[in-house]
Amino acid sequence: MAPERETTRERTPAGATATTRPRARLDQPRPPRRRILPEWDPEAFGRLSERIARFLGTGRFIVWMTVVIILWVVWNVSAPERLRFDNYPFIFLTLMLSLQASYAAPLILLAQNRQADRDRVNLEQDRKSNERSIADTEYLTREIAALRLGLGEVATRDWIRSELQDVVKELEEQHPNGHVVFPAERSERSERSSARDVDDR
Repeated sequence: MAPERETTRERTPAGATATTRPRARLDQPRPPRRRILPEWDPEAFGRLSERIARFLGTGRFIVWMTVVIILWVVWNVSAPERLRFDNYPFIFLTLMLSLQASYAAPLILLAQNRQADRDRVNLEQDRKSNERSIADTEYLTREIAALRLGLGEVATRDWIRSELQDVVKELEEQHPNGHVVFPAERSERSERSSARDVDDR
């Protein structure tokens, strides 16, 4: 008899790292990784950058920046020596303006990227609506063409009138007196004659 094999035996992982690494479960989501950098909402940050970019592109920002620079220069030129915080070459003012420009440029680019994404979505929606309207127009054109073809086979009033005139001419040519009496006229004449007979009585 052959020896019975154990069916319940578990496989033991081989290798140096197999014993130290925990087995990942596929039926559960992975735990979130710890991030070193702080997290932020990209949508809220994008809205804030658009607000700042809109403000930077207004005349109000230019006026306020001009007022601040003029006050800065006037204070550092005419104020007493001990109250001045940025002497003549105005290095600190240059640093502040370059810092403002270095932050303004990426914010404006981010706002432009978001606007480009919105424009792309709007163009896609416009393209789809144009395709739908073109398809509807083509469908209506085919339907109108089919109606015209169908109406070409329908008898119109002018055609019936011309056919009746042709029939009347044929009947006049066939009648020896040249005057045709139609059944409707015959019934009217018989009614008139019966009415005269009644009056005579």
